[in-house]
Amino acid sequence: MTQSLAGLRPVLLTVDDDPSISRAVARDLRRRYGEHHRIVRAESGEQALEALRELTLRGDQVAVLLADYRMPGMTGIEFLEQAMDLFPAARRVLLTAYADTGAAIDAINVVDLDHYLLKPWDPPEEKLYPVVDALLDAWRTADHAPVTETRVVGHRWSARSHEVRDFLARNQIAYRWCLADEPEGKRLLDAAGTDGLRLPVVVAPGGETLIEPSDAELAERVGLSTVPSADFYDVVVIGGGPAGLGAAVYAASEGLRTVLVERTATGGQAGQSSRIENYLGFPDGVSGSQLTDRARRQATRFGAEVLTTRHAIGLEASGSARSVRFADGSQLHAHAVILATGVTYRQLRAPGVEDLTSRGVFYGSALTEAASCAGEDVYIVGGANSAGQAAVHFARQARSVTLLVRGPSLEASMSHYLIQQLAALPNVAVRPCTEVVAAHGTEHLDKLELRHIPSGATNTIDASWLFVFIGASPHTDWLDGVVARDDAGFVLSGPDLMVDGKRPPGWALDRDPYHLETSLPGVFVAGDARADSMKRVASAVGDGAMAVALVHRYLEKP
Repeated sequence: MTQSLAGLRPVLLTVDDDPSISRAVARDLRRRYGEHHRIVRAESGEQALEALRELTLRGDQVAVLLADYRMPGMTGIEFLEQAMDLFPAARRVLLTAYADTGAAIDAINVVDLDHYLLKPWDPPEEKLYPVVDALLDAWRTADHAPVTETRVVGHRWSARSHEVRDFLARNQIAYRWCLADEPEGKRLLDAAGTDGLRLPVVVAPGGETLIEPSDAELAERVGLSTVPSADFYDVVVIGGGPAGLGAAVYAASEGLRTVLVERTATGGQAGQSSRIENYLGFPDGVSGSQLTDRARRQATRFGAEVLTTRHAIGLEASGSARSVRFADGSQLHAHAVILATGVTYRQLRAPGVEDLTSRGVFYGSALTEAASCAGEDVYIVGGANSAGQAAVHFARQARSVTLLVRGPSLEASMSHYLIQQLAALPNVAVRPCTEVVAAHGTEHLDKLELRHIPSGATNTIDASWLFVFIGASPHTDWLDGVVARDDAGFVLSGPDLMVDGKRPPGWALDRDPYHLETSLPGVFVAGDARADSMKRVASAVGDGAMAVALVHRYLEKP
């Protein structure tokens, strides 16, 4: 969603209860300033305030307010006083008759009036335009750029506020975060006509206000694709991590009608990584979000559709087609399906952790919270690469970063280059043989209870920020009974389906399953959801590419 060209022009608003005077002011302003400014006219204070609220929500800028002093219901001073809350930087002018100059002077102390004009102001070239010119020059020096990004008003420790910010960030949607109890947040809530009891409030670039929106509502309003253009495709890719994006790029580039369906945001866990330094072709490293954005743009350039907020809940064979069913009741059909559903962070099972999730306890890097950790003490649970990458990232701003590791060291679980980086950072420490046994806090995490595993000794520390990286579980519960999985839920494929040289039960084709093919012919698996996969970005992308090659083979001869 983009702002109109009209919305990029600063507004000059005039309000007068006398229609003839109101039209005359607007006419004179339009004659001189209409090419580069929008002239908005109102005939009452209430009408003008309503116009200002709409302009606020749209992210427009108001440069000058001209208000008549004597208006029934709401005087010009009363209007300007309320307008200050919506556009505090706008220059304020009071239109007065000669008899009201005393009131105009008094208004300087009430609404910090910039000027007052006597009616009539003819000729405008002498009495109106020089005043407005000077006010516009003063306003421009303040560098009031138009607001075109989405704005989110929420509470500092609101779990849903964090989720909305994370959703926007992971989908590469620019947004401005405003606390509900600070002036900018209060101004937006007032403009939206809401009391702030239900948060977050999201104001889209066009001015539309969403209160406690779902991810699907949010996606639709900020311009993300959520509805497919067709019912049938050559291949449906489920999941938008590296494996899914790799599959979408190769499938679309080779002429297959391709749609990629993602539940939350493309990138998966890799997309949340602050720095990937061992990916081929990026000697200086690349952030997960950058890599994801490039891959998504590459896939769409080749013609792949990318849909967000689509939650797959069912998969079945429909003759020669394969059908995917979604939580909203819709379905997509294709010749073949690639499962690239990835994994989700395993939950930390300790008292208090669940209640404080997104309120000091986070899974993954939660990069939207990085700025809030500046000068703070950060604790990270985990000893694998994802935990190490997060530690390096947070160490740039945090006062200290402490890795809580169950094992005796990092050597068995973390890449050597990361261990070296951590060792060189003076504000990073590692506590081996340590686990979190409880989290404490009311609105926000404030203490952690830790246990030294060999001795069993516990101690309680002050802590406001905990980031958890303790392994992952596959997103495959919805495939139970549809394709074969191992005991941990990872999808079996190819040779792993063969037991004592026999094909999997129900396999009707006169051939063995292809390498990445599941127990349901025409359905392939790629990336971290696959049993015994490498759990690396490069191998996931390779899986996606290989799956497309096998889809071609399947389409040629099922």
